[in-house]
Amino acid sequence: MTTMTENASGLREFKMPDVGEGLTEAEILKWYVQPGDKVTDGQVVCEVETAKAAVELPIPYDGVVSELRFPEGTTVDVGQVIIAVDVSGGAAPAPAAPAAEQAPAAPAEAPAEEAQPEGRKPVLVGYGVAESSTKRRPRKGAGTPAQQGETLYAATAIQGELNGHGHGTAPAQQRPLAKPPVRKLAKDLGVDLATVTPSGPDGIITREDVHAAAAPAQAPAPLAVPAPAAVPQAPVQVQPQAPAPAASFDGARETRIPVKGVRKAIATAMVGSAFTAPHVTEFVTLDVTRTMRLVEELKQDKDMQGLRVNPLLLVAKALLVAIKRNPDVNASWDEANQEIVRKHYVNLGIAAATPRGLIVPNIKDAHSKTLPQLAESLGELVATAREGKTSPAAMQGGTVTITNVGVFGVDTGTPILNPGESAILAVGAIKPQPWVHKGKVKPRQVTTLALSFDHRLVDGELGSKVLADTAAVLEQPKRLITWA
Repeated sequence: MTTMTENASGLREFKMPDVGEGLTEAEILKWYVQPGDKVTDGQVVCEVETAKAAVELPIPYDGVVSELRFPEGTTVDVGQVIIAVDVSGGAAPAPAAPAAEQAPAAPAEAPAEEAQPEGRKPVLVGYGVAESSTKRRPRKGAGTPAQQGETLYAATAIQGELNGHGHGTAPAQQRPLAKPPVRKLAKDLGVDLATVTPSGPDGIITREDVHAAAAPAQAPAPLAVPAPAAVPQAPVQVQPQAPAPAASFDGARETRIPVKGVRKAIATAMVGSAFTAPHVTEFVTLDVTRTMRLVEELKQDKDMQGLRVNPLLLVAKALLVAIKRNPDVNASWDEANQEIVRKHYVNLGIAAATPRGLIVPNIKDAHSKTLPQLAESLGELVATAREGKTSPAAMQGGTVTITNVGVFGVDTGTPILNPGESAILAVGAIKPQPWVHKGKVKPRQVTTLALSFDHRLVDGELGSKVLADTAAVLEQPKRLITWA
């Protein structure tokens, strides 16, 4: 999909690219330019948040910003124009008010088939060149009603194609504009969208519109006394005083937060994982006193100077050793081809809590790294996640994940698999507890590990071996040498 178009006046339109794999939308977090600003090839013009991460978008040509199509905080579908740049070399246009301060207005009508420049087209790295399939909506009030209807249908059909709904034929009656969740709500409430008056921008039906339409229908009707058959009477219609919402909320007692960006992706992924992969979780409680001593010794080792050394580092190394001893656990389920895909590499995911929500970046080829290399990669991963700069590529291709719930003082949990992975290890808090050691009860450093795995891929025996081997390494860290 191309990320830009150009018209005869030298105005280039930059479209929202797919900055991940198969993403359909992104939220504009911040604009770094305003109308009238000069931009150069490769200059970052805005920051967007996808379902996976925050990403900065560079402009692929020189020119002067003519228009920002969407204000900050707007969620935009992939393929929609977000910024227009004048590349004709003429005088800079008079700065217009940014989109955030203007009333939403549809862009001017464009020809049905825009002329594409011949020869090489500049594209963002990672995106191929293809003919543009999107059209701009007409300005409100422009053109005849017939032309408006045709253009609106074309835009709706193209948007459906962008969202993966395929092609459609022109309906006899214009289909009401509404997002899938709103259509499902209308279906659940028994509301015909064709009878709903839209209040959203560009004639889009909102959830409030559906609730308002459903409210009169759901109100209990008074019992009617049947009239004599010889004297038919017209039914009396009671007009409601005002359309009331289906439910009222006290703003002082409740806060409603739109589900989008990383939180929306987390919700979708977790529901998909929980109801697709049959989860099994096993637990083991173990003495990690020797591991904690090794952590303190490594902090003083000259080869580990400047590196982040903590229990999570040795837990990661222990899990990698366990996977090496039980390689069949490192696999994925290919539903389309009905195959189990064995992975001969380990991309170790580390669940990280960030201000934008939970993300799971992974350390590529963690199985081949030495302990200092693993410590360096782990430190970089955590620092990048906290800064909110984790790239989509860093969160793709994981095979097994670790989630450290112990940092919150939690003993253990039943973690949900990261989609596409076979196992996830939860590490609980390390606490001094009474423990039988060499025949005597002594205070020892104790923790609990929980391993969840996909039972389609991993049998109970295999999952138990992986968990037991991980625990054995942490109980006797010398096994990092004897088993490695």
